[in-house]
Amino acid sequence: MDGVDGRFNRVRAALAGRIEAFWRAVQDATGRSVARGQRYLQRLLDGGYDPPTGPVAPPAIACADLTVAYHAVRAIESVTVEFPPGSMTAVVGPNGGGKSTLLKAIAGILRPESGRVDDEGAPRHSLAYLPQSDEVDRSFPISTGEFVAFGAWRDFGAFAAAPAWLREEVHRALAAVDLREAYDRPIAALSVGQFRRVLFARLTLQRAPVLLLDEPFAGIDAATTADLLRLIEAWHDEGRTIIAVLHDLSQVRRHFPHAVLLARRSIAAGNTDAVLTSEHLAAAGFAGAAFDDA
Repeated sequence: MDGVDGRFNRVRAALAGRIEAFWRAVQDATGRSVARGQRYLQRLLDGGYDPPTGPVAPPAIACADLTVAYHAVRAIESVTVEFPPGSMTAVVGPNGGGKSTLLKAIAGILRPESGRVDDEGAPRHSLAYLPQSDEVDRSFPISTGEFVAFGAWRDFGAFAAAPAWLREEVHRALAAVDLREAYDRPIAALSVGQFRRVLFARLTLQRAPVLLLDEPFAGIDAATTADLLRLIEAWHDEGRTIIAVLHDLSQVRRHFPHAVLLARRSIAAGNTDAVLTSEHLAAAGFAGAAFDDA
């Protein structure tokens, strides 16, 4: 067997062998059975990767008086904002205004100093997070197909065999972003625009009802941006919630019905035309050149 599923299974088999040897050593020392130990370890490592049992409706997401700090320096303060189910919202603001921090707090990557994020108790796989490209170590020796396949990780976890449909789904996801030929190419060999498309392909396999996109169009050309915008709009048409950190205000006006204007605090939130006014942009500290986009 070759390809993504074959490599996954070989790695998993090697890992399973080492774990079994470990538990046999534990058995010799403690009398605890190998099978019992392996079941415990599987629950521990695979507990969050439960396969979906059917479509999940996007939850309402509300940030209430949210404050998040990095090393005692507050990145956002007392932010209260809501994202209704199925909404499509752009988070905009000046550099250092806390846009990415807000997204990471919603994703559960950052823990609030105070306040809370309420997602109606939705399972954690209801939210899918697309990071900025520079947050991914592209020197890691992994192929494009393998990288995309990790989007389906919750369907099989650390120990179960890769499902039979995985290879076809990876090819379909790469075809959707016009990169089918990159399946066996190392991610280190991809251009910035190609890797951004690959991140979107991986997101496709997650099938999450809420998508958190951190600067999804940074460093890519207009053609790639247009292609990915169409994909985002198709996801929104399916009823998913989209929350995206963006910089191009004219792009926000054309494609995103709702907006949040952030400058460490929430300056305005709601319908995009009502949020991106000259007064609100000035209050957020935008330079005069920013008004050319408005």
